[in-house]
Amino acid sequence: MSEVAVETKAPNTFDPEAFALNIAKAMESSGQALAAYLKPRENGEARDKPPNEVNEIIKTFSTVANYWLSDDKRSAELQIKLGRAYLDLWGSAMHRMAGEEAKPAIEPPPRDKRFADPEWKSNQFFDFIMQAYLLTTKWAQELVDNAEGLDEHTRKKAEFYVQQIANALAPSNFVMTNPEVLRETVASNGSNLVRGMGMLVEDIEAGHGSLRIRQSDPANLEVGVNMATTAGKVIFQNEIMQLIQYQPATENVLSTPLLIVPPWINKFYILDLKPEKSFVKWCVDQGITVFLISWVNPDKRLGNKTFEDYMKEGPLAAMDVIEQVTGEMTVHTVGYCVGGTLLATTLAWLAEKRRVRVASATFLATQVDFSHAGDLLVFVDEQQISALEKDMQATGVLEGSKMAMAFNMLRSNDLIWAYVVSNYLKGKQPSAFDLLHWNSDATRMPAANHSFYLRNCYLENKLSSGKMVIDNTRLDLSRVKVPVYNLATREDHIAPAESVLYGSQFFGGPVKYVLSGSGHIAGVINPPAAGKYQYWTNDASHAETVADWMKTAQEHAGSWWPNWREWLSGIDGEQVPARSVGTEALPPLEDAPGSYVRVRA
Repeated sequence: MSEVAVETKAPNTFDPEAFALNIAKAMESSGQALAAYLKPRENGEARDKPPNEVNEIIKTFSTVANYWLSDDKRSAELQIKLGRAYLDLWGSAMHRMAGEEAKPAIEPPPRDKRFADPEWKSNQFFDFIMQAYLLTTKWAQELVDNAEGLDEHTRKKAEFYVQQIANALAPSNFVMTNPEVLRETVASNGSNLVRGMGMLVEDIEAGHGSLRIRQSDPANLEVGVNMATTAGKVIFQNEIMQLIQYQPATENVLSTPLLIVPPWINKFYILDLKPEKSFVKWCVDQGITVFLISWVNPDKRLGNKTFEDYMKEGPLAAMDVIEQVTGEMTVHTVGYCVGGTLLATTLAWLAEKRRVRVASATFLATQVDFSHAGDLLVFVDEQQISALEKDMQATGVLEGSKMAMAFNMLRSNDLIWAYVVSNYLKGKQPSAFDLLHWNSDATRMPAANHSFYLRNCYLENKLSSGKMVIDNTRLDLSRVKVPVYNLATREDHIAPAESVLYGSQFFGGPVKYVLSGSGHIAGVINPPAAGKYQYWTNDASHAETVADWMKTAQEHAGSWWPNWREWLSGIDGEQVPARSVGTEALPPLEDAPGSYVRVRA
């Protein structure tokens, strides 16, 4: 049977024969999707076992259920509350059927894109389905909110799991209960489902038996061709990183070079997307000698690489190379996300060793204290980490797809279900979007490194408390005296603004806390030319919460980048003639962006 969808000459005219053929083709493709899922399991390439999260969900929900079902009165009140909500909905629906005006029992939040189509309200069937879903979701959320005696971690996990289940079961995710999808299916005689099921097969095959949801069209998005194109050379490499030096774009540059330490959970080119969005290019154009670490995408062979190895073979090795190339003992530094956590660790280690190697530190959406670490804390407790360590022991690494899924689940409606509906139900190929292409370009993590990070930072919070030990050296952030520019983003779910502000107090030198609009990515990657968002400063404030800090903060339109550049000049404004890339002793090895960043998981 051909995989090409049958289209009619008049696409707005329903053709039963074409519809029947397309439904048959879609069902055939769904069979192919099942075959693509089963093939690696039949070949022994993949083995299924219940995800560790299933045990956590059962255990967490059992704790909540025990509170409500252990008392007959509470249990009865629970059923009465949901029954009353459904009766209100039924009454409202009856009034509408009689042609009367009726106030809805519940309405979706204004920013909920799932129910934006007008037919969710104009069509009584879809309106009823939507309200029933919203009432049930609200009831389930209140079960968790009102359960007494839960510890905070269990409550957070229960809230998260309820939200994930509710998002998955939304009527917008199914053909027959999504008016927009249903209209498209009828109008196209089901050709949308043929295209969608075809993409589903491709995405399961691309994931080697697991669904790898495409978020962007990879056409015209190639690293080194359309992204990460800032001119430069790899001048050094070891097992875990390549060091890139970028070609100067100005006659003179700051005398103190800049070292950027990106996260290894993702690839560095989030900082060097298309030229108009590139933070790296902007820095070069501002007269800064830029060096950047490009982390390896590790395999099992590197599974024993530790957090200490990443410090020594990452920023410390880079500083030595930069000194050889530029003759400068000190560098300005920028650390992003976990790269910033590693940078803070490195600064504390240098302070304990009395080594002066850093002139300033800029932290982008970085946590050094994990008391307020946000939604990711739901994945962190002794049982979950132990289970993850057991899995990593077998493979030597944490597969990038698992970490990517964890991040996507923090915004599952936007990063998972929106693409399920658009790709597989509407049959629409996603557009080419550099940021989402980067988001899907996941990296693996060495087991030893990731275990240390989870335990010492998220679980035991040792860095800020002065209990972390690296290289037999106890670290104390209060000994870090260099000036710090500490950027948080207002809508960050990964490094919440509250957590970043709280972490500012642990450094021993001057800290400039700046709050950017938007979230973990868009709030950081916000080029001035775009004229988007805003940022806030408040140099005089010593507030302990973001809410109090904001009361006297000054709002500035646009990007925080120029403010940071001005801050950097205030530390060291001396300039020297632009430097050539590499030296005779350290000749260029290959063109930027290098080979490490091109290895896909």
